[in-house]
Amino acid sequence: MKAAAMRALITGASGGIGRALAQELHGRGASVLLVGRNAQALESAAQELGGRPARVEWCAADLATAAGRARVVEAATRWGGSGVNVLVNNAGLGDFGMLDELDDAAIERLFAINAIAPVQLTRALLPQLRAQPVGAILNIGSVFGSLGYPGFTAYSATKFALRGFTEALRRELADSKIGVHYFAPRATQTGMNASAVDRMNAELKVAMDPPARVAVAACAMLEAGKTSAVFGWPEKLFVRINALLPRVVDGSLRKQLPVIRRHAAAAVAARATQS
Repeated sequence: MKAAAMRALITGASGGIGRALAQELHGRGASVLLVGRNAQALESAAQELGGRPARVEWCAADLATAAGRARVVEAATRWGGSGVNVLVNNAGLGDFGMLDELDDAAIERLFAINAIAPVQLTRALLPQLRAQPVGAILNIGSVFGSLGYPGFTAYSATKFALRGFTEALRRELADSKIGVHYFAPRATQTGMNASAVDRMNAELKVAMDPPARVAVAACAMLEAGKTSAVFGWPEKLFVRINALLPRVVDGSLRKQLPVIRRHAAAAVAARATQS
């Protein structure tokens, strides 16, 4: 499907990858419905795109709640009267720290936003997507959805879940006109990252992409109808090695553990001072 034919609902669109996706799709001719929790940030993002209701609309909602998801579905139904034909599940949270340093609320919030919300929102919007001549679902995952990484145990679990959901749904909808896609970026320069993550990546020489670059690749994949993609090298290679020879990756990451633990402790200490 070409972008000019898309009426795309994008979650997590107030900043980071989501905002960049909205800009890239809109620039290619798509109409976009921006979804996020911060109304002021969404309004700002919409104004950057011209703010014309016919091609740009926004809806503030907490996707972790049933009421928030219902608000989004209602907004999508009202928008132009014909609903959306593309759903981009991009909203996500990250929480850097060793597992025994995370609390119950942080873990539950990660799963609520990263895994449960996209499943529930997709289910709620399937009638709209089925009613379109052609539709698409794009789930934005992570390299850590294929490569479990220390310090990101809960986050990795949510992204593994999203990848599994995408695969199963793609097979479930194989006889429909809805394409189901999964895009996994590597580390990205967004406000979601704790400063400790940026420092750790710099020390380990882990490359980080700007959101605009990620958005270009994701939109190109969606327009091309490609099923899935891992973005970034050598991360793409690591994912393949991990699938075939996980013990090799185990050994490599074990060498990084002292660095990861040191920066994870700094992240936890920073959160404690902010609370």
